[in-house]
Amino acid sequence: MAVLEKIRVKFGLAISIIIALALLSFIIDPSTLQTVAQTMSSKNDVGNIAGKSISYSDFLSDIDRYKTINEIVTGSSVQNEQTSRQIRNAAWQELVDKYLFIKNAKAAGIGVGDEEMVALTTGDAISPVIAQNPMFLDQNGQFSKENVVEFVRNIGNDPSGNLRLYWDYVQNTAFTQQYYAKYGSLFTNSYYQNALQAETEMAQNNTKAKVDFVLAPYSYAQDSTIKVSSADVKAYYKAHKKFYRQNASRDIEYVVFEVIPSAEDINAANEAMAAVYDEFGSTDNMKAFLLRNSERQLSDYWYKAGELNTVNSEINAFVFGNAEGASPVIRSGNSFYAAKVMEKANIPDSVYVKHILLASGKEGRHLADSLLGVVRRGANFSATAAVYSADQGSMADGEIGNIGWMTQTYMIPGFESVLTAETGKPYIIETRYGTHVVLVSKKTAPVAKKRVAILEKTALASEATFNEYYAKANKFASIASGSFDGYRKAVDSLGVYSHQMNITEATSTYGSVDNAKEITRWAFDAKENKSSEIITVNQNFFFIAALKSIHKEGYAPISEVSASISQILYSEARKAKAKEEVAAKIAGLKSIDEVATALNSTANKDQEISFSAMSAQMDPAALGAMFNAPLNTISGPVAGAAGTYVFIVNSRETESFYTADDARMMNSQKAQYSAQMILPVMMDDADVKDNRARFF
Repeated sequence: MAVLEKIRVKFGLAISIIIALALLSFIIDPSTLQTVAQTMSSKNDVGNIAGKSISYSDFLSDIDRYKTINEIVTGSSVQNEQTSRQIRNAAWQELVDKYLFIKNAKAAGIGVGDEEMVALTTGDAISPVIAQNPMFLDQNGQFSKENVVEFVRNIGNDPSGNLRLYWDYVQNTAFTQQYYAKYGSLFTNSYYQNALQAETEMAQNNTKAKVDFVLAPYSYAQDSTIKVSSADVKAYYKAHKKFYRQNASRDIEYVVFEVIPSAEDINAANEAMAAVYDEFGSTDNMKAFLLRNSERQLSDYWYKAGELNTVNSEINAFVFGNAEGASPVIRSGNSFYAAKVMEKANIPDSVYVKHILLASGKEGRHLADSLLGVVRRGANFSATAAVYSADQGSMADGEIGNIGWMTQTYMIPGFESVLTAETGKPYIIETRYGTHVVLVSKKTAPVAKKRVAILEKTALASEATFNEYYAKANKFASIASGSFDGYRKAVDSLGVYSHQMNITEATSTYGSVDNAKEITRWAFDAKENKSSEIITVNQNFFFIAALKSIHKEGYAPISEVSASISQILYSEARKAKAKEEVAAKIAGLKSIDEVATALNSTANKDQEISFSAMSAQMDPAALGAMFNAPLNTISGPVAGAAGTYVFIVNSRETESFYTADDARMMNSQKAQYSAQMILPVMMDDADVKDNRARFF
């Protein structure tokens, strides 16, 4: 138990360390993984990876394993939505690695053997997964192989099997990371730039030119002479169909009625605050009082100046303005606060703690009393801990019994008193783990802090208010009568704002309202041109949604994309026509001024441009043409994004600011960028289907 608790102290709530897949150089954000190829497989499958169907029940088992790892680290089975999402992403990533990435890496001739794993875990080539693991760091934040060995040694003494589960997880992560490192190295080192390529890149990036040019912008007016036929659209669609691959989505509209406390509700909260305010200022049992009357319970936390701003800036100003008694009632939005300083002290931010862990109950307490006397008379604390302590795993600085530095954030539950304990004076603490003889041996510099009681009451909507908003939503739903046309009629007749949104199965947030997946589920089960009944979200939002159109997974039908294709074809035709017209107007002209006059535009003279790959100062089409154009000759026209260019390159100069090192660095950056696409490309090639959003 002590070893598990040490993990929790070391890690705190940093579950992002436990879901350590971010350590892998080439793993991308899970949201990107989802959009690479989110397509449908079996209705009961979470997904399909390289031909392997992932059933919902199997995926739940993987999630449960990661939940256990989370509980081992945090000491809590409570999980918010963010943590749950991280756990699901980690479980999915493990499956992608197992069934796709490692399989492909092995096919490329890469392997990780048993001897290599020994070197990665306890040998001379420690994996970053272990070297950066807070559990295995010493008091200076440096990796300690001794901590790893001690952890492994304790696995056999853990009847729960949790240490074994965690160690297996760490080893598997190190194993997978090694495949990523090797595959990435193979990929990036093969991104070779020969001498000719490097020389060409240096020449391009070291070239500057002085240019005169005229830009004839395209007209904003629609050109009625340019016609795009349906045959043209179909031909373009056929040639570019891969660009019109789409995930399943829905176009919906929705209205939302938020239940907001009325003026009467706010006044009721204010009156409730006033009714207990005097008792708040005079009670002798603040813990019991807040338990009965406040939404915020009494905390043992010692606040420094400024920290209470997270609650309310006026509360912070009162507490650290040396005011006495209870603060005035402070309103912030629909909440009311009052504060009272319970204690003042100079408290260090961290303390160095040693302990001897003994059994609970009378026997443990009796032995603790005896050992307390022994260490007070000068016995070596570490030697005593080595003989009597049940926790032989706490060995900060190499001494048994040393837990190490503790703060308010990283604290074993029940050890809070160590922050105010006297240095060098051992004492006894009872926790859920047993009886402890505790010694604080060092402290950081003390800081003025205060322990504060906060009375908080927030106005809640009364039943009458709730019913009022529900009646509004119900009236809207009645007019809508289950159809999209009825929905639009309700919007117009009641003057309610209708939100428009394209959603996927992953959508769970609507505007500022989170955890609204029920709306998404309705939309993906409903038929087109239907409206919903009232959908209640978070108990205080009433939604009515209408399904406008359905976009099935696969290729967007030509009817949905014909408008955008027509615009692309029109734009291309307009550019070609403008180019022909400009060419006719400038035929035979000898100077850039004559060109400007003919095009009713302005000549931009002696413009210095760079052909550097890092330059973005001009339209790429014009820039490319200028790089290859002859000197002192009118060139063009060139069709750019904004208009048609005609130009004269007056001079070119080659400098030397872009070196061979710059070329190598640019090539390395290109390799790294390309390496980031390894997994997405693999997933796309394997047609990975991620349907988690359907279930979670």
